[in-house]
Amino acid sequence: MTVLQAQDVDLIRDGRPILTGVTLTVEAGQHWALLGPNGAGKSTLLSLLGARAHPTRGTVRVLGRQLGRVDLRELHRHIGHVNPRHPLRSPLTVRQVVLTGSTGSIEPPPRWTPTRQLQAEADRLIGVLGLEHRGAARWTTLSQGERGRALIARALLPRPRVLLLDEPATGLDLAGREQLIDHLNLLPRTFPRLATVLVTHHLEELPTTITHAALLRDGHVLAAGEASRLLTSDQVSACFDHPVALDRTAGRWAVRAHTPS
Repeated sequence: MTVLQAQDVDLIRDGRPILTGVTLTVEAGQHWALLGPNGAGKSTLLSLLGARAHPTRGTVRVLGRQLGRVDLRELHRHIGHVNPRHPLRSPLTVRQVVLTGSTGSIEPPPRWTPTRQLQAEADRLIGVLGLEHRGAARWTTLSQGERGRALIARALLPRPRVLLLDEPATGLDLAGREQLIDHLNLLPRTFPRLATVLVTHHLEELPTTITHAALLRDGHVLAAGEASRLLTSDQVSACFDHPVALDRTAGRWAVRAHTPS
């Protein structure tokens, strides 16, 4: 079942093309990576797929509904969007942060009390993301990696059909990155029909569960398809305009500069 679709999409801002002729289809249960250098248009495409922006030309369908012909607030209830730059300022606990996924707000609404069922689901997701020992910890005391995993639990609380991750490993140290990837690898087992789209420009940040990839450069999709076939040294070198060699071990990608002999 198709959950996200962009067809011949252009997006122009201030007279400058950001995306040109982009076509992409994401099916339920697929796990996509949007890869490319800085400024390639990855996060912009993610905002279209997440119903956060409209295309200048072309068609974007989210969960079968065409942007421009649907209430975006209704769509947002079915899309989990993880932004590592979450603008929370108050010292909420991890549990309180996760529960705001139900209200779609940064802070809990005044006089709002979550149901016992909702609290139990929040606690379950906190455990799924490996934070069971940190449920009562304050946001201000969390590491960057713990915050990222808390935000994924928050995004999953409303049981979305799509999970969008915009550079979730940004700012993480090695341990934080590996812990994040380990828990992302568990999601397909827990949510088998969930589709995910992850933006990054580092192949080392890809979970082993990635099934598909799209390579973007200068607002164009150079190639899209099954990750195991698409991610080759030649394709990635062309995307980043730099010669690299790819290795894959136990499902994880590694990249090194390629120096012709």
